[in-house]
This record gives sequence, structure tokens and C-alpha cells, in this order.
Amino acid sequence: MEHVTEGSWESLPVPLDPRVLGALRELGFPYMTPVQSATIPLFMKNKDVAAEAVTGSGKTLAFVIPILEILLRREEKLKKSQVGAIIITPTRELAVQIDEVLAHFTKHFPQFSQILWIGGRNPGEDVERFKQQGGNIIVATPGRLEDMFRRKAEGLDLVSCVRSLDVLVLDEADRLLDMGFEASINTILEFLPKQRRTGLFSATQTQEVENLVRAGLRNPVRVSVKEKGVAASSTQKTPSRLENYYMVCKADEKFNQLVHFLRNHKQEKHLVFFSTCACVEYYGKALEALVKGVKIMCIHGKMKYKRNKIFMEFRKLQSGILVCTDVMARGIDIPEVNWVLQYDPPSNASAFVHRCGRTARIGHSGSALVFLLPMEESYINFLAINQKMGEHWGEVMPARVENVVSVQCPLQEMKLQKNTADLLPKLKSMALADRAVFEKGMKAFVSYIQAYAKHECNLIFRLKDLDLASLARGFALLRMPKMPELRGKQFPDFVPVDVNTDTIPFKDKIREKQRQKLLEQQRKEKTENEGRRKFIKNKAWSKQKAKKEKKKKMNEKRKREEGSDIEDEDMEELLNDTRLLKRFKKGKITEEEFEKGLFTSGKTIKTADLGVSDLEDDS
Repeated sequence: MEHVTEGSWESLPVPLDPRVLGALRELGFPYMTPVQSATIPLFMKNKDVAAEAVTGSGKTLAFVIPILEILLRREEKLKKSQVGAIIITPTRELAVQIDEVLAHFTKHFPQFSQILWIGGRNPGEDVERFKQQGGNIIVATPGRLEDMFRRKAEGLDLVSCVRSLDVLVLDEADRLLDMGFEASINTILEFLPKQRRTGLFSATQTQEVENLVRAGLRNPVRVSVKEKGVAASSTQKTPSRLENYYMVCKADEKFNQLVHFLRNHKQEKHLVFFSTCACVEYYGKALEALVKGVKIMCIHGKMKYKRNKIFMEFRKLQSGILVCTDVMARGIDIPEVNWVLQYDPPSNASAFVHRCGRTARIGHSGSALVFLLPMEESYINFLAINQKMGEHWGEVMPARVENVVSVQCPLQEMKLQKNTADLLPKLKSMALADRAVFEKGMKAFVSYIQAYAKHECNLIFRLKDLDLASLARGFALLRMPKMPELRGKQFPDFVPVDVNTDTIPFKDKIREKQRQKLLEQQRKEKTENEGRRKFIKNKAWSKQKAKKEKKKKMNEKRKREEGSDIEDEDMEELLNDTRLLKRFKKGKITEEEFEKGLFTSGKTIKTADLGVSDLEDDS
């Protein structure tokens, strides 16, 4: 394994604790990466740091080590319930990973307790764990941390606990903001003491990140680890190259190419990226059935409780396939990933780099392959312009340090694999045998179309250019779904199966029993409702109800007028007085104006004569 180095840890201007150095030797990191050599001294000199660094550059150690060193140098030792450092990160997988790295160090420092707060766990148990074990260092996702500040009724006064805070770290800050955590971050910042050190780590510098820097950091030192630069100094070594490929194939050939590739690389570890959660569910099920003798796992953002377990299990595997969405694209460090396969190109160019960054991390070799449709081939030029792929994939030095590492990484074309088996008929047979597979396929197709329509690079990824018949065949659909994007279109090249899809049963007998029960209930309701006047289909229920209420009031008014002894003139006067009273009660007119208005109308009324309920009905 080759290392991108900036000298040994002992060469830092501020010496590290011997136990920290021991932990680094245990982890097999004898040298620093550029981002580490730039940020650690700044942090330890009590500077706020805003670091922009490429994926896989060793950012985690760049803040874990300073946190420990700062806490060790505290004059007053931390008590069990006092919080000395908080690390906030966007996803639970990344939080678990940081917690693991931190644990390698804290085992040498029994005086420090650490705690992990993430979604997918019982918050009540998190509160109890903190009360019993404490948490001098908290690793958390924003939503769960914000929630913990509101648990005072359960005996957790976190606002008091964080008064001792020395360090706050915002990891993957750009992603924190992309995922909509800005409000949570701002709320959390309000609870924290102003006298603290803050580190903000981000892969990209956006206006939102800049706003967060201004709000959360004080006179920060900016460190930039960019994607291009001058040649490295002679003392540095570049990491092994990422082999980056693309394959152009038709929509109805893509799945066969993927399966053929995976069957020929069973002994390796793969990440297979899809654009939507529904596609992960469908193709994950398909790959399980068609790629035998290899462990296949699925993970996506809509999984609430299984994600942590799946992530941890896959990390331990020597070989296997993880079918996933972009929830796994950033910051996640899975050991020895051989191939990153992008079945669907990501929605933006930066995500492409982050996906590829799951392999070839800090000196390891790795490969990436993106599948493109024929009309998407210009995406390669787009990436070359926007991500400078030809000059990318090295850890590059901060603005304050002159040395820069650069690695060439152009995209190469991989030709279509020969002698691939046509597996789409088998996938169709699976859908005919199990309604669960049929429904997953339909949902996956719909979600893919919707995601494609929202692609940021819409000059290349245009919905109107998609061969929808070929795409439907590639999804092994039994029939075209009903959706707005397909309305009024004909698909002569797509032949639906000659089967009533409503009759396809669930393989799971319990689900099928529930479905039959529901169908029977619907048939009964249909029979009972026959002959009855139905609501207008296109009108919302609330609008129909409002119309009925209005009609009822009109009828009541007409009846009152027909049976009333009051003269029209008197009725008009009474209505004018009522309006005046309402305006007076709402503060729109003064008492003097109210009385003047009453006398002008030639008649006074007593406020008691008009009940509150009457006023509410008319307001």
C-alpha cells in the first residue's frame, strides 16, 4: 500500500501524546496526509478551521486527534456528565464509522467516555445510556442531537452539560446543508457556548457553507485541499491510481451486462449505485436470484432500523455486493472496495466523484465503472469539464502549504462484454410468480423516470430522448404503468404479457390473504354503491363539503327572509350596525367612530343583543 505523506506524526510542530502515537501505529498510519498535516497544528493552537478537502483525504483523523489533544490539555478534568467535544455528521453510517475510529483512541484514555447518538435507535435508551455512562465526546447526527436538547423532562439537561464544550466539529458540512439540516444546525449552535474551537470540514465550498462558516466560526483559518495543482515534491508518493471506466449500452442490455460483470468478479467487493430507493429494492431482489454464491445486501435512505446492521456487516465482508443509493456516496469508508459500479449516473457531477471515492482510498487500488445509455455519452465530456477528472484523484495541499499531489485519472471506455446471457425473461418469470417482484418493478420504473426528469444535467439527461420501450424491457416490466409522463404515448416496441396482472398472487401467503380480503371488501363496496349518486371525481372532498355548506346557508337565509316580518329597510340597518360592531371588536375603528356610525344609521343596538356565536359564523 502506498501512502500520500506529509511527513511522520512526530514531525508536527506541536508534539502528540505518546498514547495517540501508539494508537496511530496500531491503525497502520505512520505518515500524515496533507489535510492532516495542515489542520492538526492549527486546531491545537486554538484556531477555528474551515477545511475544504477531497474525498478520501483522511479528514476523520484530522479532527479526532486534535479533539483528544485539546481535552488532554484541559486544566480542569471533565466529569462524567460534562461534554468536551461534539462531532456532527450527516448520516448514521458516517457517524458509526467516526465513532469506531474514535474508539481506537479512547481505549487508551479511560478518563474519556464517548457516546453515539443517531436515528434508528430508541432515544429513551440514548438518554439512559448518557445518564449512566456519560459522554465526554458525542458523535451524532443533527436530528438526534437536536432532539436530545429537548429531553430535560427525562432527566437529561444537555444545555448544562455542554457548557464545558471545548470543540465542535461539523463533518461533511456541505452534505449537512444539502440534506436540509440547516435549521437543526442553527438550533444546536444556539445551545453551545461561544468560547469553543470549531472545525468545519467540507468537500465543496458553497454559499450555504460559507454562511455557516460566518455563523459558527470565529476568525477561521481556511485550508483548501483542491483537485489540481503542481507536481508533488520528491519526498511524496502518489496513491495507486483509480481505474475509471464507462460502458455505453442500450437500456435493455444494461442489466445483462451488470449481472455478467458481477458473475465474473465474485471474489471481489462491489458497491452498485442506483438512482432511487425503489430501484435498489427491485434490482437488489433480482441480483439475489441471479448472482449465486455471493453475499448481496441492500441499503438506502428509507431504511430506518436495518441500515446500521447492514452497513456494519458489509464492512466486515471480504467479498460481496452492496446495492445502494447515494446515502453511501460520501464519507463512508468501507475497507477494500474493488469496484464501484454506477448503474445509474448520479443526479449531479460532484456526486460522481464522491461515488468513485468509495474505492482507491488513501493508497489502495480500485476501479469504477459507470453505465451510460447511447444518448448519454456526452456525459463523459461534461465530467471532464466540470470535475477535471483528468487532473483529479489526489490529496492536494492546503492554500497555506505549497506542496501539491496530483494523479491522472481519465475515464476509459470499457467495451460491451461478449456472450452475455439474456436474463430478462427470468426476471419476468419472477414477476409473474410473485406479486412483490411485479410491484417492486413497477415502482422502480416510475421512480427512475421521475428521478431522470429532475436530473441536474438536463441538457444531456432529457426525458424526451429516453427510449421508454427499451427502458421498460430493461426493467422486465409485464406492462406499462399508468403515470403522467406516459400519458397519450404509444409503445409499439414494447409488448406487454398476455396476463391480467391483477391475478398475480403474492408468494407470501399472509400478504396474499390480506390482498384477497381487501379485494373482497372493495367488491362489496362497489356493489353497495351501485345506483347511488357519487361525488364528482375530480373535486376534492373538502371543496364538495364547502359547496354543500354554502348551499345550506343560502336556503336558510331564503327561508328567514320569506317568513320575516322585518321591513327591508330595517333589515339593512340591522346588518350595517352588526358590521360596525364587528369592526369595533376587531379594533379596526375607535369607540367614537363606532358610536358615530350607529347614530348616523339612525338606530342604536345593544352589544348584548348579538351573541358571540353569531359573530363567529359571519367572520
